[in-house]
Amino acid sequence: MLTPGQAHDLTCAEPLLESVDPGAVLGDKAFDADPFIDALERRDIAPVIPPKANRKVPRSCDFVLYCERNLVERFFNKLKHFRAVATRYEKYADNYLALVKLAAVRIWLRSYESVS
Repeated sequence: MLTPGQAHDLTCAEPLLESVDPGAVLGDKAFDADPFIDALERRDIAPVIPPKANRKVPRSCDFVLYCERNLVERFFNKLKHFRAVATRYEKYADNYLALVKLAAVRIWLRSYESVS
């Protein structure tokens, strides 16, 4: 799902999660919104989202599982090394998705080469 650059990621979070049934959702503090957390809990999805500093009653968070989030962040960092992906060079969503997939395959092949 592509959004304008000025749109917040939280606006797409619920629609993206409608088609999947994860055991947990890992997110940063920006996703610590009561409506989003309530929607996850209604579906029995564990929110692994650290509470914002301005919360009056801080929620608990599984910080051991939250540490796994760095794998996703490192992958997005590697994707940004591909200029066409980082600058959103393509105008059409299908072409951009194809570029992202191609970059992901190249990243995967590079990691496979380093193991063998």
